[in-house]
Amino acid sequence: MKLHDELPVDTRLVTVWRIGAGLGGIFLIVFGCLGLAGEPGFLATHGDRIAGLSTNGALSILSIVAGAILVAGSVIGGNFASDLNMVVGLLFVLSGFYGLAVLGRPDANILNFRMSNVLFAFIFGVVLTTFGMYGRVSSHLPHDNPFWRERTERETARPSGPKTFVKVLNPNPGPTHPVGH
Repeated sequence: MKLHDELPVDTRLVTVWRIGAGLGGIFLIVFGCLGLAGEPGFLATHGDRIAGLSTNGALSILSIVAGAILVAGSVIGGNFASDLNMVVGLLFVLSGFYGLAVLGRPDANILNFRMSNVLFAFIFGVVLTTFGMYGRVSSHLPHDNPFWRERTERETARPSGPKTFVKVLNPNPGPTHPVGH
């Protein structure tokens, strides 16, 4: 049985994952619809600004498609919403790098990216990825978290029994201070 099968359906984690996907998807759909309402050219390198972001027909349609995928992920819920948030968030960060690469080149800037679009792509991607990672990635997960249980089941058991004398070469004698203790 996989962890995806063992995760309870009605947990706080699923709610956070769904909210992240739903709100992000709705924003992208609204942005795309407003961008198409201005009737921009499909691959125009000049055009309207919606909510401080430049847009064209291609970027508007791409935003609507990405938003619809996120909304569908929020409807499906579960681990799928979490995985989808992380993947789409990573794709937005990568699109930010694309925007940086084509900022000064109008012939290659087919999505009409400006610096505000690049910043939005980075910030939106990190926020969406954070929503997807919520409750899954941390060193201090609560013990009732199914992801913590999965990690501890995979760990090998440490030997138990009486302590044995082992000579360890320590180049730095003295007390150690591990991080976080």
